[in-house]
Formats: sequence, structure tokens, C-alpha cells
Amino acid sequence: MSTQTMNSLSISAEAILDLHSLNNEGGEGNQIQTRMVEVIVRDPATPGEVRIESVNAISGDMFKHIQAEHLFRIAQERSLALCGGCRRFNANRISADDAFQSFLSKDKPSSEVVDQLLKTCVIDDLEGILITKGNYSVPRKSVVEFGWVVGRPEQTRSNQYFHVKYNPEQRTKDRSADDSGNEGQAIFHRPANSGVYAIVCHLELGRIGYNDITRQYVLDDAERLQRFRALLHSVLYTFVRPAGAMISTQLPHLVNLRGVVSWSAGVQPAPTFSALNQDFMEQSERVTAALNRGSQQPVVEIRRFEDMAGLSELLMELAEGQPLRLGAARG
Repeated sequence: MSTQTMNSLSISAEAILDLHSLNNEGGEGNQIQTRMVEVIVRDPATPGEVRIESVNAISGDMFKHIQAEHLFRIAQERSLALCGGCRRFNANRISADDAFQSFLSKDKPSSEVVDQLLKTCVIDDLEGILITKGNYSVPRKSVVEFGWVVGRPEQTRSNQYFHVKYNPEQRTKDRSADDSGNEGQAIFHRPANSGVYAIVCHLELGRIGYNDITRQYVLDDAERLQRFRALLHSVLYTFVRPAGAMISTQLPHLVNLRGVVSWSAGVQPAPTFSALNQDFMEQSERVTAALNRGSQQPVVEIRRFEDMAGLSELLMELAEGQPLRLGAARG
């Protein structure tokens, strides 16, 4: 692999995901409402024009939560730094850490607050957080970015299915006093979605251990490399084991995953082009070629994968490949 420095990495993919209900709006009466969004797509019947479509989607928040949970388990296994809140997988993260709260009470400048956060916890470093206490409002922007996982309108379907809780003891009771016929049962409708979904994910690898206020690194290269590997493994596990709502009875069928992984060694961002466009792989490769124009050595590299196994092999190669050096943060 020619590029040994990594600064930015993107995954653009299309996934065939069947019979899932990973993300829902809530319930209305006895009917669960699946998550729907509106997207703009080109109309193949009238070239040059677009139309609005309502399609099923899974929030990027859902996928990021899945990734953060995998990162938590990896950090525990590898003895990476975790704050008191993250050791309990508390949603408040470092804000639930007593030692960090004591540190804030000393009225430290925001730059020192971020330094302390980066040293204390891999999850707060990579996933981001907003520190709020007293006069403090100190943001730590996430290194990990997930977009909505959006179904292609012409290739995605959502249906409602009838379910009922059946009470066998009810059959033995005398119904003469109450012949409603529905006592002890709950009739409800549950959604299931199947289709081809567009996935976009971007990792700002150059910002691992980087204080955005002082514009300096708080961690040494060895620690940053450990966190990078944990991050890449957690992203891979997110695709290997997607989670979300209703997985106890509607575990998703991930049929296939294909797309591109691109990564950058310099200030150029790794291109992220949505699979809502069916030519997204060709477009991503052309953008990569344009970004490399005029450079003696390619500063952006791109590789295709045609299935889940291909993505797994590629991400493991990038995570474990030697020698490897993380680039500097952009800006």
C-alpha cells in the first residue's frame, strides 16, 4: 500500500438490508410508525428534472450509538483510557466522572479542559461531547461522522404487519360476563423495511488526540495509533453487527454491502459520495483522480469492495498495516 500516512477516511456504500425495524418515530394507538424522510432524486423518465420521494431511513445517531458501544467494549478489552462515566457506559460520559468534575471546579481555561478530556477518555476524544458546568460550554467535536442511512426510493419498501399477544388462559374462562373477546390480548401493527440503503461515514483521523483550541496534540503517536485502530475496528463491527430497535424479533438481514473506502494523506478530504446516486463508485474514483492531479505521489487513495468480506479485509488491512502513521489535523 503506497500511502502510509492517513489523515481522513471515508466509506461510501450501498447495503441491501431486509426486514428490519431499526429506527422508528414512535407509536400512534396500536401502530408503530417507522422512520421516514424526504429526499430529492432525479427522475429517470424526465432527464434533468428531480422529484421528491418519502423513504425509510435510519438515523445517523442510531449507527453512531452502535459504533460507540462497540468502541466501549474494545476499550475495555484493550485497557484504553476511559473516564468514570464511560466505564459505566453512562450517556453523560465524562460529565459523570467525579474526578473530572473536581478538575472543572478549579476554574481551568477551556484549553486545559480539553487537554484533560483527551488524556482521560478515548470515547470522549473520538465520539465528541459538550462540557457544560457553571460558566463552561466547551465542545469536543466528534472524530466520527455518520449520515442518515437512506433507502433508495425505487428499491425500498415499508410494510405494516399484524401482531397479537395471545393469552391461552383466556380460553378456559367463562366469557358470559364479558364477551368482548379481546380481554388479555393486545393487537398491534409493527413495521418492517427492506431495500437498498445508502451509507456515508467519515473519520477525521488527524484529529485523534488533537486539541482544537491550542491546535496541538495532547497524546503521543503510539497512543493515537492505538485509538485509531480501536476506532476502525469499531466501525467495522458496526457493519458486522448492526443493532437498534426490535432486534429481538426483527434482527436485520444484511444481504450485501458494496462501495468504496477512500483515505487521504494530506489536507485533501477523503471524498464521500452518496450511493443514492447509482454511479457513486465511479464518481468517487473520478473525484479521487482529480484531487491527485498534479501530485507526484497520490495523496488520496481509493479502493472498491464488492461485499461484506471485502470491506472487512480492507478495514483490517488499514488498521493493522505496518508501517502506518497518522497525519496531522487539517486547519
